[in-house]
Amino acid sequence: MHKKLLIVIVEPDPERAHPIVDGLQASGDHDIRIISEPSGLARQVMDLRPDLVLIDIANPSRDVLEELALASGPDERPVAMFVDRSDEQMTRSAIEAGISAYVVDGLRAERIKPVLDAAIARFHIFRQMRAELAATRAALEERKIIDRAKAVLMRARGIDEEAAYVLLRKTAMDQGKRVGEIAQHLVMAAGLLNK
Repeated sequence: MHKKLLIVIVEPDPERAHPIVDGLQASGDHDIRIISEPSGLARQVMDLRPDLVLIDIANPSRDVLEELALASGPDERPVAMFVDRSDEQMTRSAIEAGISAYVVDGLRAERIKPVLDAAIARFHIFRQMRAELAATRAALEERKIIDRAKAVLMRARGIDEEAAYVLLRKTAMDQGKRVGEIAQHLVMAAGLLNK
């Protein structure tokens, strides 16, 4: 069964909120909530835990734009922002804040669905990229720890690098742990002994 998307619209002006709601309802069966008071937005968004946040703001300042963007949780869900006007700096700020779609002068009912589809797709691509980057950083950090552990073993046992790695790997297999975990324990113990 298809799950309804919970979509939060951040729009203080009811006159502007209606066409957005109409556009969303025309595009599918969604659970739509409107937040008309942007103060405390982070708390309201956290309480609702929406699948998507749509922010409509007529003439944002850079500070307001960044505050709204960050409060809507762009790392946790797609956030689309519609503005009436913008400049290069505000566009850059929106992108740096993690906005999935930043649309200038584009709030028309017939455009809402394709913009939101693009925002959702872009959010998932960037989330996957962030996860891959985090995994790469963790692997690199583990590699550094393993290198340090090998150096400890080479000094303590008078063995070469390959033998040190074989010893680490054998110990990890014997204890049912990852090589990185054994290396971390060894480096920590060596640090304590050298104090």
